Amino acid sequence: MASLQEPWLLENGNLKGSSKEMRHGRTAHNMSSSSLRKKSDLTLVSKVKCGMLRLLLTNLQEVILGTKLSVLFPAIPLAIAAQCYGFGRPWIFALSLLGLTPLAERISFITEQIAYYTGPTVGGLLNATCGNATELIIAIFALGQHKVEVVKYSLLGSILSNLLLVLGTSLFCGGIANLGKEQKYDRRQADVNALLLLLALLCHMLPLLFRISGASASLTAVPTLQLSRASSIVMLVAYITYIIFQLVTHRQLFEAQEDSDEDDGDVNSEETPVIGFRSGIVWLVGMTAVVALLSEYVVGTIEDASESWGLSVSFISIILLPIVGNAAEHAGAVIFAFKNKLDISLGVALGSATQISLFVVPLCVVVSWMLGINMDLNFNLLETGALAISIITTAFTLQDGTSHYLKGLTLLLCYVVIGACFFVSKTPLSKALQNL
Repeated sequence: MASLQEPWLLENGNLKGSSKEMRHGRTAHNMSSSSLRKKSDLTLVSKVKCGMLRLLLTNLQEVILGTKLSVLFPAIPLAIAAQCYGFGRPWIFALSLLGLTPLAERISFITEQIAYYTGPTVGGLLNATCGNATELIIAIFALGQHKVEVVKYSLLGSILSNLLLVLGTSLFCGGIANLGKEQKYDRRQADVNALLLLLALLCHMLPLLFRISGASASLTAVPTLQLSRASSIVMLVAYITYIIFQLVTHRQLFEAQEDSDEDDGDVNSEETPVIGFRSGIVWLVGMTAVVALLSEYVVGTIEDASESWGLSVSFISIILLPIVGNAAEHAGAVIFAFKNKLDISLGVALGSATQISLFVVPLCVVVSWMLGINMDLNFNLLETGALAISIITTAFTLQDGTSHYLKGLTLLLCYVVIGACFFVSKTPLSKALQNL
């Protein structure tokens, strides 16, 4: 195995830092995704005499077959074929959604591989940027097609899914699996994320309250848009500060769990990279392009799927998209909760919610501003109310630093009620667009 890894290690020069330093570049998202990975058997590949062919086959085996979700990769060519040959558009939507599931996990894997070469700080920044690449790409394509309501619904759904579904399932399963143990986690990291989520909530509520308190929608539309753009800039500044806080000034708050489990093979199973730096860049660009293609399919066929399945666009965007698109990351969070590693589970759920709230949402507002599209932070009364209740409930749930299954069950039941609310909501897309 060492002989196979040697050319990769030399592909872009020597690695930076020791193994321990490189592990510091890992985030909760990476450790969560690692639970779905499997070791590749390179016995046959090592017998290939041609060096370039051996490198290619090794990369294919590590990247494509190195995950338990590899069975979903055939959905990608099927989605492309369905689009090219004019199959039913709901089928294109479903296949594209399935194809995005393993891609999201593989992007996390590749960014971690690149982080081995760039060092912990740059690697952590890369992970923080690519952590929710799927949601960001879907949102940008929806903006390009002027489907502002789909952007808002999908991003809101990602936040609700992380706060209630992922965190709730993790706390519930962890509590059931560890009934005889007291489950604890580092409150400091949870407090930081809760504080930032409350800031994001304020930036969402003020445009809504501003429009409600105005004399008429026509008089408040422009000021609401201006307030949203100013708030988005504030949120982006807060996110940049959060990244500096996480990667530089207070790195120890976010590495405590990993350091304490330094000898745990589940968390630190990979001491050295398995693909080279240039190979990682090529794979990252290629997979991002495939994610972009499938995202375009999803955005273009979501209305047809809504009509065919009898489900509202709001339900599909808020409930189905986040569940399927982030299934790999969510499964990893639950697996670590079973192992009583709640700091990793909380890092996945709260970290994703914070990133979407303070980075993806305001970035979409700024991008739409540049494209001449009017997107504000007013997510309407029902949607903003659900967001507010979710954030406040999560903050109360995590305030004492301990966990049990009842806390998780409560969060799950909140998610079920919110899902039922949007399931019975049959607001037409045109009406939703007028309200937004």
